Parts: sequence; structure tokens; C-alpha cells
Amino acid sequence: MSPTTLSAGPEHGHVTFLGAGPGDPGLLTLRAVEALANADVLVAEHEVLDVVRQHARQGVSEVNTDPDPSQDPAPGTGTPQLTVVDGTSTAAATPAVRDAAHLVMEAARGGRRVVRAVSGDPGLDTYAAEEMLACAAAGVPFEVVPGIASAVGVPAYAGVPLRDAQGADVRFVDARTASDRCWTEVGASDGTVVVSTTLDSVAAAAGELVSAGRKPDTPMTVTVAGTTTRQRTWTATLGTIAQTLKQAKVLPSPDGGRPVIAVVGERSAAAQRDQLAWFESKPLFGWKVLVPRTKEQAASLSDQLRSYGAVPHEVPTIAVEPPRTPQQMERAVKGLVTGRYEWIAFTSVNAVKAVREKFEEYGLDARAFAGIKVAAVGEQTAKALIAFGVKPDLVPSGEQSAAGLLEDWPPYDPVFDPIDRVFLPRADIATETLVAGLIELGWEVDDVTAYRTVRASPPPAETREAIKGGGFDAVLFTSSSTVRNLVGIAGKPHNVTVIACIGPATAKTAEEHGLRVDVMAPEPSVHKLAEALADFGAKRRAAAVEAGDPVTRPSERRPGARRRRSTT
Repeated sequence: MSPTTLSAGPEHGHVTFLGAGPGDPGLLTLRAVEALANADVLVAEHEVLDVVRQHARQGVSEVNTDPDPSQDPAPGTGTPQLTVVDGTSTAAATPAVRDAAHLVMEAARGGRRVVRAVSGDPGLDTYAAEEMLACAAAGVPFEVVPGIASAVGVPAYAGVPLRDAQGADVRFVDARTASDRCWTEVGASDGTVVVSTTLDSVAAAAGELVSAGRKPDTPMTVTVAGTTTRQRTWTATLGTIAQTLKQAKVLPSPDGGRPVIAVVGERSAAAQRDQLAWFESKPLFGWKVLVPRTKEQAASLSDQLRSYGAVPHEVPTIAVEPPRTPQQMERAVKGLVTGRYEWIAFTSVNAVKAVREKFEEYGLDARAFAGIKVAAVGEQTAKALIAFGVKPDLVPSGEQSAAGLLEDWPPYDPVFDPIDRVFLPRADIATETLVAGLIELGWEVDDVTAYRTVRASPPPAETREAIKGGGFDAVLFTSSSTVRNLVGIAGKPHNVTVIACIGPATAKTAEEHGLRVDVMAPEPSVHKLAEALADFGAKRRAAAVEAGDPVTRPSERRPGARRRRSTT
């Protein structure tokens, strides 16, 4: 490498060496998120790009530093091959074997802001220091944003504290570069040793420690894919780890080169992992959960599922389109401005969106609601209104549904209500329950089609195959239409998949389609539905632990295994 041959242009740009942490995107620092939001170019390995790209601005260019298996590495450099990916295209350019430091500086030309993201912390990365020196030699300004080192973050997620009240020494070893002297030093110590290695080299690392003086019965934990929902940890000793991995059927394996973090030591709390393994014991840990809703509707639900350890997969089952004849909606919105209505009732987030879009079309904003009472069918609809700048006057105190709204809706009183009319913007397939109830309370109702719901396009073939083949652990049905539409566009979920429904009507539709309902929400709320699924998962896990059985996901059940009907 000869970085001094690179002549810096009039604008050097700027490089941020950024630690992306051990894998969980939630472990990025606030400073890292800020740097990513301002980046023009991202340079990272494929897996690191997956962690950081969600915080980058749209159109950012990406440089993927993963090796290209079709070509040999550049002799003597030890650096990876680089595939340049333009953020405006999904197509990769022709791979070229180039020096990483040279590429980082080239990306910074013309004043561009480059983020060079690495797994863990830049200070522990094999090549980051070399790239920083190259930038310094070429006069390219740079900064360092530290990240959580894998050797620290992974044990924390595995429930293995590295120090106890006695304050034992902690040594960190990279088995891939460790010398005989290094092994001798850590072997002579009685402190905790954190070893960065690969799955197929764990046994060899354990052997090095035993040869250096550690007792074969010293506790050892090995964690793969740490801090992600693919995390898996094995507890053994230096002498038994090889047999433990063999019995777990993870070795021999084509994935034997996967990085792992091993923790060795009497005080490493390996014996207490059953009590401290907070991450892997989440109620839905690793569950792949199908969320058949629109992406906007699924966002908060997916976040909740992630907090339980699940991997949500959003599949839209309906698409929202404007009404075929917009004149009725246009007259109603004009009526809001001219004082035609006493109330406006929103029964969905989509209704709020439809009215808001029509307001923007006419140059109106939330001030047009002045003097009009506003009702929302539930919390999510109320949040959408608040985001619009409107605080609803009425939200059901009980059931969040049309029936619940009617329970709290006041009857028309000609003395206190100068106007007797309600504007009800809804979907074209809405039921008549609310309209009939309002008329019974003495109100006149303008029931207006604000939007149409149509069946969404089928998901990709691999998703359809996963649905029908048992690739999902659970599916959440939030309405009868999501049941009908999902079955229509993707097929019926496999019999091992846990079926969770938001209420009796949805459950009845699921059963009519040949599905066995395992979980039902105690009340018609998507968040209560997620809670109910998490409770189901927690009970299932507890039952397996009590019986001494391995904790598995529903999709890992024996093909064709029958499920008992849940009483949840």
C-alpha cells in the first residue's frame, strides 16, 4: 500500500470511522446516528451495512467491502475485495481488488462525507488503524466514533457478566492472531478470558488455554450471532466444549467459520446463565412473526414485537386507493369549512390520512376543525389526529370499536347542539353499525366514502412458500379482511404456525378458512394482541424448561405435528 501516491484534491472531504457495534442496530450511539444521517458515502461489510443503512439519508452511496468469492485476494495485502454499490441503483459494479484505505480516501474526494463503518469498535478493528494512518498521510481529515465492542456487548446479551464483586481481571484475546506468548499469559492468569474466534476454532482455542495451564473443568460459554435474534449460546467447560458443539449438531458445518465470542473463567457467571440470560429468554425470541397489515399501520406493532425478541415480517394484505367518485368527499370537506357539521368521526388511521390529503389539496390545515367536535375510534386513530394537529374530543373509554364509540357518544340535543349532522369519512367496505347507532341517537349522518380498500398484490414467492411451508412461527390477524386477503394472495398458513386473532369475529373467519386459533386478544387492540402472543410464547417456553425439553420455536416442530387448541 502506498497512500502517499494519492494526491489530495482541493477538497479533501471528511471520513468518520464509526463503530457499528456487535449487531443489534439499537446499540448504535447517538453520535453514530448523527454521522450516518449526514453521510454521502457508506463504506462497510455487507452485514454492517444492514445495521447502519436504516439511519442514512435516501440516495446515499454504498461501498460493500465483502470479499468476492470469484476472485483471489490481492497478494500480500490481506484486505478484502470491494464491490461498489451506487445508492441510486440495486446493481453492483464490476468487482475490483483495491486497497480499502485508498478507496475510503477516494470516496472522500470532492468534499464528500464518508462513513467507514466497522463491526464493534474501530479501535479493535484489524484494518481501521491502517486506514486512519493512510488518511493522515494523505491529509484527509477524519474522526472516530467509538462503538460497543463485540467482546463486551455479546457477553452482556448472553447473560455472562465479565466481572464480579471480587473484581477479577479480564483479558481479551483474538484467537486468529494470538501468539504462543499471549496464550501462555492468559493461561497463567485466573481471571476471565474473552476469546474472539470462529465456530470451528473454538475447540482449538480451548485446547490452547488448557495447554497454557487452565483446568479442563473451567466454565466456558460460546455465543454465535451475538446481540441479534439469531443469537445462540452454549455452556460447557474447556474440556467438553468440542463434544457440546458436536451434540448440538452445529459442527461440522459449512457455517463453521462464523465469528463467535467465548468467555472462559471461574468467575464468568457461566453457572448462573439460566438466571442472567435476559435476551435469549425473551418470550418470542427469534420468532418470525407475520404482520399482515400496511407498512404504516404495522410500524408500532412491529416495534412492540421486536421488544419481545421477535422478527416481524410485514406483508401488506390491503392497498388503500382514492374513491372512484371524489365529488362526495369534496362536498363534505367544503361542508366542514362552511359549518355544516357538529361532529366528524374518524374510524381508522386511513380515514385521517384521506381527510388530511384532501385538506392539503385545498390548502387547508388543522384550523379548519375549529368549532367542530372530533371523535376517534381508538388510540392509534387518535395519535394520527394529534400528529395532524387535532386533539380528539371523544375516544371510547372502553372497547375501541364502533360499538365502543357509540357507548360514549352523546344523543342529539336540540338545545345544546346547534347542528344535528355528523361527517363520517370511511372505507367503502365499512359496516353500518356506527351509522345506524348515530341515527338512533338522533343524529343525521353523511356517510362518505373517503377511501377504497383493495386486495394487495401477492408477496414475493419466497414469502408465500414460507407462509404455506411453516417458515413463520406466528401470524397476527387484526381483522377478518386480513384473514381473507392473506389466504387469497399467499395461501393458508401451515398448521405449525401459531394463529393469533384480535377478536371473536376475526377468529371465526380464521376458523372458517380452516385455521386453528391459538391466541385471542383480551380486547380488540393490536397491542393487546401482541401482548397475548408474548404471553403465549412465555408459557410455552416455561413449559419446555419445566419438562427439561429444549426451547424451540413453533417452526422448528416436527413437520406435520398437530397442535393443541390454546385456551389463551
